Amino acid sequence: MLIFKPMLPDLLAPNLKLVFCGTAASEQSALKQAYYAGPGNKFYKALYAAGLTPHLLTPPEYPTLLNYGIGLTDLVKGRSGMDNTLRREHYDATSVRQKIEYYQPCILCFNGKQAARMFMGLSSTTVITYGLQDFVIGNTKVFIAPSTSGAANGAWDMEWWLGLGRIVE
Repeated sequence: MLIFKPMLPDLLAPNLKLVFCGTAASEQSALKQAYYAGPGNKFYKALYAAGLTPHLLTPPEYPTLLNYGIGLTDLVKGRSGMDNTLRREHYDATSVRQKIEYYQPCILCFNGKQAARMFMGLSSTTVITYGLQDFVIGNTKVFIAPSTSGAANGAWDMEWWLGLGRIVE
């Protein structure tokens, strides 16, 4: 019998202010068993700059995000790697939706447009915008922020992360 083991376990709990959802753990994150552990990833710097954490965290400290009302999950749990190595069937939007409906964080933030597109079942040509979206999941507001991945530096804009920090209660 095969036992499924996710690349990284979810970091979820009831009553969170914010849950981040990415596409999949990078190879570095899977190897180090820590979210957003790639050397060029700006996730922890963005959290700190946006006022979401009181000090700059390192990837191995990711479990302490719960202390600040922040959780983490991914759309792809069984594989790691760059988005261009993932196929549509690797994504499990249904599972993420069920987790959000169960835990009901105040805000679900997609780390990058690709994560949002795959969650919503949209094509890569569908235009979506950063920021607070006009739909909710139960009582959870949805926000899309630029990807913190070093591979997405061309789309990086810290202003959206600062805006997220302002709306998180």
